[in-house]
Amino acid sequence: MKTASLSLTHIIRPADTSIKNPAVLFMFHGYGSNKEDLFSFASELPSKFCIISVEAPNELQPYGYAWYAIHFDAIDGKWSDDNQAIASRDLIANFITEACNEYQLDPTNVTLLGFSQGSILSYAVALSYPEKVKNVIALSGYINQGILKPEFQSNDFSNLAVYASHGSVDQVIPVEWARKTPDFLDQFKIKHVYEEFPVGHGVAPQNFFSFKNWLELQD
Repeated sequence: MKTASLSLTHIIRPADTSIKNPAVLFMFHGYGSNKEDLFSFASELPSKFCIISVEAPNELQPYGYAWYAIHFDAIDGKWSDDNQAIASRDLIANFITEACNEYQLDPTNVTLLGFSQGSILSYAVALSYPEKVKNVIALSGYINQGILKPEFQSNDFSNLAVYASHGSVDQVIPVEWARKTPDFLDQFKIKHVYEEFPVGHGVAPQNFFSFKNWLELQD
C-alpha cells in the first residue's frame, strides 16, 4: 500500500481486504532504530489489524532515529530529554487521528506496540490520551511520569488494557524500573499483564508469542 504524506514517516501492512474500517496496530521503535525494525513482526500478527510502523522524527548520526535525545553527562550521568519526549508524545497522539482518518481505520480499536523508547512513549500517549488507545503492548520500557499530561490521573482508563514485558537481565533499562509498572497501573484499575523473560534488552521468541496470544484475546 502506498503511504500517505502524513506528519510522521511510516510503512503499512494492510488488514484483510474484506474488513471495513479495521482495527489498527501502531509500532514505535527504540532509540537509534527505524520504522523497519518492529515491522518484521507484522507478517505474524493477526490479519484483522492494519499495521503501521512509525519512524521517530529526530535523526541520529551516523544513522537511525530517536523519539527524544538521551544525553550522557560526566556529572549527571545518562538522562532523557523529557521536553522532546513530550513533543513526540503529542506528535504520536495527533498521528493516530491522522492515520485513522486517512486510511479509514477504526479509531475505537487502536493498539500501540512499542519497544524501549517506543514503549515509554506508548505508555505516555495511552495514559495522557486514553480515549485514543484501547491496548498497549509495552516491550522493554517503563512509565516515565515526567512525560505524562498534567492531571492525567483524572482520565477514564476503563477501556484501556496493557501487556508489559521486560528482560530480567536488561542492561539498558533496569528491570527494577519495569517492575514498578503493575503497582502503578493498579492505582488506576487499568487491566494489565506483566511478564519477565531471561533475556537482555530485546524480545525473546517466547515473549513474541506471549504478547501475540494476549492481543488475540482482546475484544
